[in-house]
Amino acid sequence: MQYHLNGFKPGNYQVIDEARQPYPNPPVEDLPSEVDVLIVGTGPAGLTMARQLSIFSDIKTCIVDMAPGPLLFGRADGISCRTQEIMEAFNCSEMVVKETYHLMQNTYWEPDPENPQNIRRLYKIDDARLGLSEFKHGIVNQARLHELLTDGMENSVTGLKPHYSRKLVSFEIDESLTQDLNAYPITATFERTDEMGKGKLETVKARFAVGCDGGRSSVRRGMGIALQGDSANKAWGVMDILLNTDFPNIRVKAFIQSKDHGAVMTIPREGGYLIRFYVELDLLGKDKRAADVALTEKDIIAKAQKIFHPYKLDVKEVAWWSIYEVGQRIAERFDNRPLESSEDIFPRAFLAGDACHTHSPKGGWGLNTSLPDTFNLGWKMAHVLQGKADPKLLNTYATERRKVAQHLIDADRELSKLVATRPTADDQSEQAHVDTKKIEEFMKRQSGFVAGTSIEYFPSYISTGQENQQLATGFNIGQRFHSAEAARVADGRHQHLGHLVKADGRWRVFIFGGKDDPRNSASSSYQLVDYLANHSESPIVKYTPKGADVDSVIDTYAVFQQQDLEMHDLPKFLWPAKGKYGLNDYEKVFQPIKGADIFDMRGINRDAGCIVIVRPDQHVANILPLTAHEALSKFFDHFMIEQN
Repeated sequence: MQYHLNGFKPGNYQVIDEARQPYPNPPVEDLPSEVDVLIVGTGPAGLTMARQLSIFSDIKTCIVDMAPGPLLFGRADGISCRTQEIMEAFNCSEMVVKETYHLMQNTYWEPDPENPQNIRRLYKIDDARLGLSEFKHGIVNQARLHELLTDGMENSVTGLKPHYSRKLVSFEIDESLTQDLNAYPITATFERTDEMGKGKLETVKARFAVGCDGGRSSVRRGMGIALQGDSANKAWGVMDILLNTDFPNIRVKAFIQSKDHGAVMTIPREGGYLIRFYVELDLLGKDKRAADVALTEKDIIAKAQKIFHPYKLDVKEVAWWSIYEVGQRIAERFDNRPLESSEDIFPRAFLAGDACHTHSPKGGWGLNTSLPDTFNLGWKMAHVLQGKADPKLLNTYATERRKVAQHLIDADRELSKLVATRPTADDQSEQAHVDTKKIEEFMKRQSGFVAGTSIEYFPSYISTGQENQQLATGFNIGQRFHSAEAARVADGRHQHLGHLVKADGRWRVFIFGGKDDPRNSASSSYQLVDYLANHSESPIVKYTPKGADVDSVIDTYAVFQQQDLEMHDLPKFLWPAKGKYGLNDYEKVFQPIKGADIFDMRGINRDAGCIVIVRPDQHVANILPLTAHEALSKFFDHFMIEQN
């Protein structure tokens, strides 16, 4: 798709340039006085949290932001492979794939030894993230991603919409009420900032709250949580531009190092014409902020033109620009519990996104770390609010996501040093030496983290079973379920199994059958299915509410190696009757595809088979032998609440 030919226009890219309009500011409506969950901030973390909770009719959610309306100009526009997998869980990855620039190649440029005032290309290589997922790293306006999330909220059973034009003026937690799950210990007071209601105060009582309100988070201040870290006292300029140039790699991601004028990183944008520049500026003085730098977009362009010599940059339009400082900070804790709290104490307020980790934007990690923060938290909070799980489950959010944030901070600090040709606060040499090869090596080494596909949660009661990893070496416990295609038995359709794990709060149990025929009542697969369907200790029997569909809490799928299967020859549990009419679901059983066999692709033991338990956030929670019925039940017994 091509757009922005005659100037940048925000809005729905499915509307042609000539007719596209910016998203309008919605009318201001009163805030509710009491809610189950209060979300502050409509960035990627806040909207992902709201999008998940919006599908539950029994959870009352409110999301609030200080802005007058939806975001128009993107800030963090890189969409990693893992983020696109999450968007698939929300049923909108097709639009993301269709509209994004697909990052396929990288180029590296440095001063020409024969004429050092000019730059020359060292090489062009394939992007290191290719092949890590069925999706490719993409670039698209962050505002467009926001629109897809808010559309999903509005079209859900709750019709959830953000409340704009609210400034949070106080945030208080009554510690005496935090361990009473039915209490409303959080009191948030907002001041309206719209013209009609300017100065009016509104108070919201909440059972839980999530601060997704950015690096200067008011929720974080209200919780008394400090950011830890430092600044490199280094400024960079960033701008999205439409331009003409004779630079040969303008539509390929490029890192460009000049001899005397610093460095530029270029990232092509969606639509074929727009491109983002990150331009290295000078060292900031001690205790100075990027906001103190008296430069304009014209200064950033002039600096870029010097770095690109001998190539010409004829900038026609600057769609957006900013100056930012390099720094890495992380919150000392991600929830309201005091440090060293026991596991018996569960949290009521949380931080996510930039509210608990800030860094430079060059690595494209901001949105792609913020969005998975609340993808991790949302299902856990829904479980607790719906009485499905013990509140202690909420403690795992901080444990799992702070590890990821620390990795992000460390990686960003390393990258910021590698790409700086001017000194930083901890490198006061007259000119830092940039080794382009080291930058390439860094990107290769961090490719899984940048893609989001290698993010792994600590071993815990919802990330366990490492002793059985050899049964399926390609499904790494703690990492996301690495999707692969299989053929549906009922109709032969090829289906990505990872795309079955939607953001609906359900667990998935994947049965990968061994060499025995699953139609044989003596086989391990048949006996496992019988246990799940009928045994009193089965997690499906214990944790599915009476009268609910059999897959409403734990959704079971099977992949069998035999190629002559018919659905009606298999146990009825695998084609269950559902809904008010008792219609049979024929989409739960699969076979390997010849030439792309999932057993080979994911290292699944063909003789023994295995069970793979997948969390509602798509991470592998456990791998078990097909015969481990008791262990399967004990896994869920550790945190789930019996419904019958």
